[in-house]
This record gives sequence, C-alpha cells and structure tokens, in this order.
Amino acid sequence: GMLPLLLGVLLAGCSQPPAPPAEKVQPLDTSEQKVPVADVSQPVVSGNTPAAADIAAVAALNAQFDPARDPVADLETAKVEARRGGKRILLDVGGQWCSWCHLLDAFVAGDAEIRSFRDANYVWMKVNYSEDNENAAFLSRFPAITGYPHLFVLEADGQLLHSQFTGELEKGKGYDRGKFFAFLRQWAPPAAP
Repeated sequence: GMLPLLLGVLLAGCSQPPAPPAEKVQPLDTSEQKVPVADVSQPVVSGNTPAAADIAAVAALNAQFDPARDPVADLETAKVEARRGGKRILLDVGGQWCSWCHLLDAFVAGDAEIRSFRDANYVWMKVNYSEDNENAAFLSRFPAITGYPHLFVLEADGQLLHSQFTGELEKGKGYDRGKFFAFLRQWAPPAAP
C-alpha cells in the first residue's frame, strides 16, 4: 500500500547527511559585519568603487577654505583617493579672505576642459590659511609661501613634487588659461603604459 512507500521516501530523506553550514567551517567575525554608513570623516578604502562616504569625503576636500578642517586628516583621505584613482594631489592653500583664491575657484569651475582634466589627474584639496587658523604645523613641512593661493603638487603618497607660485599663472585680473593648463599637464601623473 501507500505506507511503505511514504516511509521509504521519508527514510531516504534522512539517509543523506545534511551539508555542514558554512559558519561551522569559517566562524563569523561579527566585528566585520558593520552596516556601511556614509561618514565623511572616515575615508573608506573600497577598491575601485568609491562608496558614498568616499565621494562625499573627496568633495568636502575642495568645498571651501575651512579653518575648522584638519589638513592632516584631509591629506590621508586625499592619499587614499589618489592611490585608488592613479592621481596626484594638489594642495590649494588659501582662505575665504583671499580674492585670488575665489578667482581661481571660479576660473576652474567655469572651464569644463580644465576642470575635467584636473579631476581626472588630481585630488584637489584646500588647506586653510587665515587668522583663525594658519595651519602652521601642517604647512611647516612644505616650502615657504609668498602669496595666496599657493599650489603644492604631491605624489599619491604625499611626497612633495612641486611648489607653484600662482602669481606666475596670472594674467590681468584673472588666470592665464594656457599657463594654468600647461602647469596641470606638466605635473599630471605619467600615463599608464
């Protein structure tokens, strides 16, 4: 009748040893199971796919000259992003008080070709210099600055490559596009072979 067949099916179902759950083989490390939160103060090394936190953190580096920002922490964020993107770092030293700093921002913002070249090759990081915060300890590791804005080109590891007096890039009441673009091209990272 039906009963032996049913029993046979049930027994057959029990005769195969259950596959061991993966957790038994590799104990779960609960400390790694954090939900990702877009905390811009924590640069996340996330391979070649920048997380929202990374994108926000990199955007914040160039948002404005902010006396409250910590350039040491900012440089660490910039180094992570530069290594990931095969870029160099451009430190833009100045302050909200500095009219030429605002002119430089407007010049780059208003020129799509220069902006896209800059963003493809550099992580642009503003460093505040003002009465509120001269960032003297941070800036003491770099050559002396004679005027603002001042640009330092760094390798992805933070090593200084070039110190650029921006007065040489000026023309009239603004910046000389040819000279500025030549500067960006000269110090861009070498193209990958």
